[in-house]
Amino acid sequence: EVQLVESGGGLVQAGGSLRLSCAASGVTFDDFAIGWFRQAPGKEREEISCISSSEDRTHYADSVKGRFTISSDNAKNTVYLQMNNLKPEDTAVYYCAAGTMEYYWSGYSRYEAAYWGQGTQVTVSS
Repeated sequence: EVQLVESGGGLVQAGGSLRLSCAASGVTFDDFAIGWFRQAPGKEREEISCISSSEDRTHYADSVKGRFTISSDNAKNTVYLQMNNLKPEDTAVYYCAAGTMEYYWSGYSRYEAAYWGQGTQVTVSS
C-alpha cells in the first residue's frame, strides 16, 4: 500500500520559513519522482516543485524559484520542501505526490502524479 504523509505545515509570518516533509512508504525513490503541489481556496491545484532521485533532477515553478528548495533523504524515504521568504500568496494546502517527471524533447514538461498525500495547511500572515 502506498502512503504519503505530509507534515511541517503551520502558521508563519511573511518573510518566515517552514520545512515540509513528505514521508513515503510503499514506493521507492528509484521508481518514483516526488512532487509538491499546492491549492489555495478557489484556485486550481498548482505544481510547485518535483524531484527525481534516480535521474538527479529537480524542477521549480517560477512562483517559488529561488525561495523554495526540494531535497530527498533516500535512507529515510522522505522528501523535504524548504520554504523561505514566505509570502501571503503562498497560503494553501500543500500536497506531495509520487509519480513521474515528464519531458518534451526541449526540456521539462510536467509532473504526472500517481499517488497523493492528504495535504498540510500552510498559512502565511502579512
